[in-house]
Amino acid sequence: MKQNTIRRSGIRIMASLVVLLGSLFYVMILAVINGSIGFLAAMGVTVSGAVGVAKAMGEQIPLSWGAIMALAVGCGVVRGGLRYLEQYGNHYIAFRLLAVLRDRIFTALRTLCPAKLENKQKGNIIAMITSDIETLEVFYAHTLSPVCIAVLVSTGVFVFVGAVSSWWLALTALAGYLLIGVCMPILSAKRLKRSGVLYRNEFALFNAFFLDSIRGIRDIVLHRAEQLRLEEINVRSARLCSQSKAMKRDVARMGAATELLVSISVLVTVGIGILLVYRTELTAGRMLIGAVAVSSSFGPVLAISALPGNLTQTFASGDRLLNLLAEEPAVRAVKNGTGFSFEQLDVQGLSFSYDRQKEILHNICMHARKGEIVGIVGESGSGKSTLLRLLLRFWEKQEGVILYNGTDIDQIDTDSLLTNVTMVSQSTYLFDETIEENLKIAKPDATQEQMEQACRMASVHDLIMSLPQGYQTRVGTMGDRLSAGEKQRIGLARAFLRGSGLILLDEPTSNVDSINEGMILQSLLRQKGQRCILLVSHRESTMAIADRIYRMEDAVLHTVT
Repeated sequence: MKQNTIRRSGIRIMASLVVLLGSLFYVMILAVINGSIGFLAAMGVTVSGAVGVAKAMGEQIPLSWGAIMALAVGCGVVRGGLRYLEQYGNHYIAFRLLAVLRDRIFTALRTLCPAKLENKQKGNIIAMITSDIETLEVFYAHTLSPVCIAVLVSTGVFVFVGAVSSWWLALTALAGYLLIGVCMPILSAKRLKRSGVLYRNEFALFNAFFLDSIRGIRDIVLHRAEQLRLEEINVRSARLCSQSKAMKRDVARMGAATELLVSISVLVTVGIGILLVYRTELTAGRMLIGAVAVSSSFGPVLAISALPGNLTQTFASGDRLLNLLAEEPAVRAVKNGTGFSFEQLDVQGLSFSYDRQKEILHNICMHARKGEIVGIVGESGSGKSTLLRLLLRFWEKQEGVILYNGTDIDQIDTDSLLTNVTMVSQSTYLFDETIEENLKIAKPDATQEQMEQACRMASVHDLIMSLPQGYQTRVGTMGDRLSAGEKQRIGLARAFLRGSGLILLDEPTSNVDSINEGMILQSLLRQKGQRCILLVSHRESTMAIADRIYRMEDAVLHTVT
């Protein structure tokens, strides 16, 4: 994914994230109502005290002392209950939505896979699924609701102070609200925008580099590159730390400026109140009530002014997430297309280029039938693997046709295509599960007998049975407990177990010795009566079992036999 130092505007990101609320929007409204009433109740405790003092000063208050005390206690109790409901609602929305967002990310990754994911750093994707999603919890639980609460509470205080005390005090409070709750967040967001984006990008790059280092630890040790790798990690760590310090320094400065503005706003309010009392335009008791109400009402707007410090990272994470969700796949799955049961493959005039400039394949023509083993030989990088990806429609063809049973591949239902055609790549990925569970990826309802038969055909059954727990042996992270050749043979067993009519084998014997190569080729030879096998290799010896051989040279496929 392209790393940008400039993202969408904060307003656009917030609007897009709000849209993702969907049916949870009504829960958010309830949380806002609870929060607003709860904060007004919290203010009611201090304002009740001010009312009591004003009454003691001789102000005409139409409330008894008992009513004033009951109001203070009642406000405190109500505040506690509503605060709980507000936080419960916000976090209910946040955690429900985080689950929905993860589901949407995996759906997007599946749609983009494999074409758009080949060049993306896996650590970057992991950072998005984990830390970026967790960062968005701040937005849904601690941003949306506080903003709405600040607007409602500030409006309520403005009307209360104007009606009970003085509209001059109310206008002074309104000016403070706008300065602290609107101007300061805008200024903070502008100052922190770049540093937040740079920090998130640097964090993702560091995560990707560190994950890559862990995965390649064996090769790092074997080639004595520990010190070099450690130095690079230290450099990247220092760079990440520098970005973090720069961002936190800006956050601290803006926070201090905001606190100063709150103090100034309160002092100005008190000063104006004293002036009004001096000019006999306001009684001391009502001035006290108004001043206390204003000074205790800055909590919600302070919460807004503090948001940019967190929102810089939240917006950067949200922007990365929205970029992924908005990214167009290179290939869209065909729904409700034609189904088929593989009998034959015909390729005519196929040309392809990744960048639309340098051709990887040019005017490719070939055919294959059930019951045949068709070989494609050629040097590494000649385009053999690209051809296999096109046969699976991992990339869309640009010129020519690919026909399965006479039907163009673009008209075939994607599920039907992947049921009938499977591929064993050069490097088989094994999950950190048992061998049985790794095999059942190809066929979840496979019986033990079916798995063993597939493994015998791939010449790996005897190896599995020699392991302490047989088919229940865990293979370790990325299959590290098995050799490259053993992993490849398990991948081949998967293909046999799946039972597809066409099996694409990309260098299936590249990681095995000559004895195992012979055993695998014999297994393939025995299978050709039931299916078609397209065998790709740079080894001439592998082509010995092929019924027909093509050679890939300079993007062109030539018929050899």
